[in-house]
Amino acid sequence: MTEPSASRPLDGIRVVELSSFVASPLCGLTLAQLGAEIIRVDPVGGAADVNRWPLAPDGTSIYWTGLNRGKASVTLDLRSDDGRRAFRELVTAPGEGGGILVTNSGGRSWMSHDVLAGSRPDLISLELLGRRDGRPAVDYTVNAALGFPAITGPGSGRVVNHALPAWDLAAGLHAALAVVAAVRERERTGRGRRIVLPLDDVALATAGTLGYLTEPQLDGSSRPAVGNHVYGTFGTDFTTCDGGRFMIVALTARHFHDLARLTGTREAVDALETATGADFTEESDRYSYREVLAALFARWFSAHTTDEVARALDDSVVLHERYRTFAEVVSEGELEANPLFSRLDQPGIGPYLAAAYPATFDGDHLATGPAPSLGADNDRLTPGGRSG
Repeated sequence: MTEPSASRPLDGIRVVELSSFVASPLCGLTLAQLGAEIIRVDPVGGAADVNRWPLAPDGTSIYWTGLNRGKASVTLDLRSDDGRRAFRELVTAPGEGGGILVTNSGGRSWMSHDVLAGSRPDLISLELLGRRDGRPAVDYTVNAALGFPAITGPGSGRVVNHALPAWDLAAGLHAALAVVAAVRERERTGRGRRIVLPLDDVALATAGTLGYLTEPQLDGSSRPAVGNHVYGTFGTDFTTCDGGRFMIVALTARHFHDLARLTGTREAVDALETATGADFTEESDRYSYREVLAALFARWFSAHTTDEVARALDDSVVLHERYRTFAEVVSEGELEANPLFSRLDQPGIGPYLAAAYPATFDGDHLATGPAPSLGADNDRLTPGGRSG
């Protein structure tokens, strides 16, 4: 685990972040883990996400501190002329690696790219939008408009939202990559950049790349809701006799044949293949007959305990994992066993195991320090330590 003070890829880069919620703070956190100095600016008292659930017993936001680890914090009264002036000075301060702004609070003329670039022509600004036309949107509304809830769940005709804010996460990582790309270009050319990244375009681009939006262009169809079955191949969940549940995926013919061997259904699977004319070495046929195949395999799972199934699967090539809750992941020692996690003493929360950057650099994960308290760096970073 690399300590926060050790050399990192983005050492020397300074980013001012005026943001809230997930995508923009995640961009800043990612850059911070890679070594950039991130200065988060909040209004006095905090932005709308400062007390967002979940909360520690004393009311500290676990959510806020998790996304703002390793950053500096400045609070300013951005409704006042003095506060706005201090903000502009912070963004445009001289320095080779500075002049970078990340925000999801754009649309304000006093902090527009053109205004800030008037003081620093090599300015890099990245503005995260909800919709590309400037209207507000969040992950859950973007997802509803895109179509994923219509294919999530058992296909009962009801839409089912997923809990993971996937588009916020993708947008935050796209934003971090865009900043790094712009910094690289500025180092070569001296040129700044105005970058705009709409959340709905992140979602649309991802769905298009994965084919979800190509299918209806070709034949007018939408992908069906198939519950826990994996679209286009064989994969679904099975329950053991003592209530355990496993997700099983057979992406290849080798996986599938070993699943049939494991469950003692080789002859039945061969008979089904012969009777239907199917070829179960093909993903498409395994998917087409998924329900019949799942019923064959389910009998073996339901006749064995969770431990028996786990041992048998571990001795196979079948892709599998037991369903767990977040609490089980923690209680079973997953975090302690993974060098991605290290102890972090977070004021307001206490010590816990926090994740570093997931990739390793020369064998090391890049960790950050704790999240700051609001305004902790006013004295160091703003003239006279002003907060307004």
